Amino acid sequence: MSTARRDHLPHENGAYSDGDDEREEEEEDGDEGDGEEVEEPRLKYQRLGGSVPTILSTDAAAAIAVAERMVALGTHNGTLHILDFQGNQVKEIAAHTATINDISFDADGEYIGSCSDDGTVVISSLFTDEKLKFEYHRPMKAIALDPDYSRNYRRFATGGLAGQVLVLTKRTWGGGYNKKVLRDGEGPIHAMKWRTDLLAWANDAGVKVHDMKTDKGIAFIERPKGIPRPEFLVPHLVWQDDTVLVIGWGTSVKIAAICTDLSQGLNGIQRTITAASSEKYVDIVGSFQTGYHISGIAPFGDLLVVLAYIPDEDDKDKKFSTSVPSRQGTAQRPEIHLVSWKNDELTTDALPIHGYEHYKAKDYALAHAPFSGSSNAGGQWAAGDEPLYYIVSPKDIVVAKPRDAEDHIAWLLQHGWHEKALAAVEAGQGRTELLDEVGSRYLDHLIIERKYAEAAQLCPKLLRGSPSAWERWVFHFAHLRQLPVLVPYIPTDNPQLSDTAYEVALVALTTNPSFHELLLTTVKNWPSTLYSASPVISAIEPQLNSSSMTDRLKEALAELYVINNQYEKALNLYAELLKPEVFEFIEKYNLHDAIHDKVVNLMILDSKRTVHLLIQHRDIIPPYEVVEQLLHTSKNCDKRYLLHLYLHGLFEIDIHAGKDFHDMQVELYADYEPRMLLPFLRTSQHYRLDRAYEIFAQKELVKEQVFVLGRMGNAKEALSTIINKLEDIQEAVEFVMEQHDDELWEELIRQCLQKPEMVGMLLEHTVGNLDPLYIVSLVPDGLEIPRLRDRLVKIVTDYRTETSLRNGCNDILKADCVNLLVKYYHEARRGVYMVSMDEEAHGNRADDGSSRASERSTSVRALDIKSRTRCGARCCLCFDPLPIQDISVIVFYCCHAYHLSCLEGGLDLMKSNSNQDSDNGSDDDDGSPSAESRMRCVLCTTAAA
Repeated sequence: MSTARRDHLPHENGAYSDGDDEREEEEEDGDEGDGEEVEEPRLKYQRLGGSVPTILSTDAAAAIAVAERMVALGTHNGTLHILDFQGNQVKEIAAHTATINDISFDADGEYIGSCSDDGTVVISSLFTDEKLKFEYHRPMKAIALDPDYSRNYRRFATGGLAGQVLVLTKRTWGGGYNKKVLRDGEGPIHAMKWRTDLLAWANDAGVKVHDMKTDKGIAFIERPKGIPRPEFLVPHLVWQDDTVLVIGWGTSVKIAAICTDLSQGLNGIQRTITAASSEKYVDIVGSFQTGYHISGIAPFGDLLVVLAYIPDEDDKDKKFSTSVPSRQGTAQRPEIHLVSWKNDELTTDALPIHGYEHYKAKDYALAHAPFSGSSNAGGQWAAGDEPLYYIVSPKDIVVAKPRDAEDHIAWLLQHGWHEKALAAVEAGQGRTELLDEVGSRYLDHLIIERKYAEAAQLCPKLLRGSPSAWERWVFHFAHLRQLPVLVPYIPTDNPQLSDTAYEVALVALTTNPSFHELLLTTVKNWPSTLYSASPVISAIEPQLNSSSMTDRLKEALAELYVINNQYEKALNLYAELLKPEVFEFIEKYNLHDAIHDKVVNLMILDSKRTVHLLIQHRDIIPPYEVVEQLLHTSKNCDKRYLLHLYLHGLFEIDIHAGKDFHDMQVELYADYEPRMLLPFLRTSQHYRLDRAYEIFAQKELVKEQVFVLGRMGNAKEALSTIINKLEDIQEAVEFVMEQHDDELWEELIRQCLQKPEMVGMLLEHTVGNLDPLYIVSLVPDGLEIPRLRDRLVKIVTDYRTETSLRNGCNDILKADCVNLLVKYYHEARRGVYMVSMDEEAHGNRADDGSSRASERSTSVRALDIKSRTRCGARCCLCFDPLPIQDISVIVFYCCHAYHLSCLEGGLDLMKSNSNQDSDNGSDDDDGSPSAESRMRCVLCTTAAA
């Protein structure tokens, strides 16, 4: 997989950059020329700052090693600098006097070992003053501390130009170290790495792996053929894990897997190297050649990071039999290649290292820190995060690490993939603050592309609840004259913007008729408290009489008038637009005085509601004003019909309110609603009869002609019209009966005799009004009358029926009269008990009949007045005055009054004289046994007897 090379410039201040302008232009040109898809880099780079620039300003870097909590940098002066991950020096060890060739930490990061060209090996404790120094008098090129150095007898391995692989172990007693030579006589030792119990080293012959636990060699991997001598291109060894060793040497890469059985090796590749031990053996699970020199190699998950040195073109044509490029100062920049085990390149990044033009392949080094965690002091990378890669040159150190989500987003933005960048941020990649930056850049990009609608649609998601951001973009869209596309998305709360922003948005919608619909919707939907309506009104009013004025703009202006409390102006527009809600608007704001000149529009809109409104407020809008507007309107409508509706409604409510227009109303009724003419003619007295008759004659309205003729006094002509035109004898009879004129009966008979059919119909309808025998006697002899016999039979039958009904009614009337007289007589015989004034004042009653006396108190008082008039207000027996204190009085309907004591004595005397039993005839016919009902007027009873 081929990829385009990328130039990356790490800044000293720690910022990242993907290259300067010139390199970016070159890259873009290359991409366009190759037509290849741009690949996102996997790593990002940063120059190591802190104390490093100061150290390298007077010295040169020679070796580097990385522990879990620190970085060790060895220089050509032989000094060992202990740094934190920010590059700040925490300790300095003056270990050697010449170039440091290799550095090694133990697994705990407590001890550090280094070797130098001065022939010494120094092992120092990082946290104590313990320090060991070994002299070998030959340059030492490699060192590896036992991972369990402090717990495993302070064991370490080293080697150099002497060609011996030395393993030193501290004696358990007596002090000193035991020295053991693992290998000798195969040339200088160039590299050495120790992982768990496995020690790997490289010499001129190749790479060997030794099991330190069993003290047996596991495998020997030959040196690649055709590569320069190790002193020009040194081999690089790195353990990917406890069982995988990666070897980079010259232009060759091999991946060796340490196996413990006879099964297939990793990735299905068969075992290619015969194991030196039956317990463990090595499989080469990956191998490939590169087109560049390898200056360092490190694992990157299941991939490899390779520090590449690009040889000159002249050197590529030569065999690798000689050493270095012949020309100085023309070297190319080193590169970081991210490749798979099958040499598939994913990314290639060129690094502009300071002074790269003068460096050789062996001047570079690569170290990595694949630890599971790190110290959180100083703000290093968090636990479990990506590894770090340190690219070392004599005067520069660059740190590389995998790009994170924010780097991915920044790369997408750089290449114009704003939508993908936004999707990444929304998916939770990176800090939430990035949404503002990504959103702003995305909107800027869309604006540049003139995708205004798409930009407006994204604003709610990108700007969210920031009032300042919203206002900035509102004014920006306004500056671009594209604000109408943003208006539907402008928030009205959460956040709420300044009133100026809303006013600018509304004014922008008034400029083009295509925006007027949106303006109306916006004015209706936005709360009126958000903005002042005056600026928007001022922007619309100049357009009222122009061609750009639309109905939607008028309606929007009406809504703004309402917001601004200019209700009459709003009513003018609503009436002009014929809006159905104008009636509710009039009632809501009591605008009846303002509809004087809007009658026609309102009638066109809804005549029924308008008529009701005009009649209800006819004191404000008089009928003559309504009639005048309807008669002289120039609008395209049936003004006569509207006038008819108004006058008809007015007449039904008040028959005199429109009396001045009743002549006109007669004509309107004749045109639109003839059935209402007769009720109108009977009710109204304010129309001209002659004019009405002319109208009815023109329109052949016969019944109305008859009514007018009758009203004019021309009853005979009216009767003739009924008979000759309507041929309705019943109507003629009813008309004659209404006139109460006997001569008309004679005229009716006379005219009917001229038509035999009329005679028969007259006989049917005159029963009860005329004597049928009289009509028959006037019929000329020989006149043939259709169905005469049947009609005569009906007349006789109807007459008998009428006579029978009259007799029955008379009998019923007589019986009712007798019954009522009997009832009256019995009522008149009763006495009414009247209490004294004091008893009446206190509400007392003397007997069980008191309630009845109370119910008829009004009648009693009337009788009392009559009694006083007739008898002088004296008792009819003792002739003493009636109103005596504490003496009860009985009054009868015959207007005679007695003291109760006098009446009782008189009745007893009458009973004894007549020798009648008290049980016979003493009760009322109604059977009431009360004392009152047994009392009778003495005078009337005596007179009757």
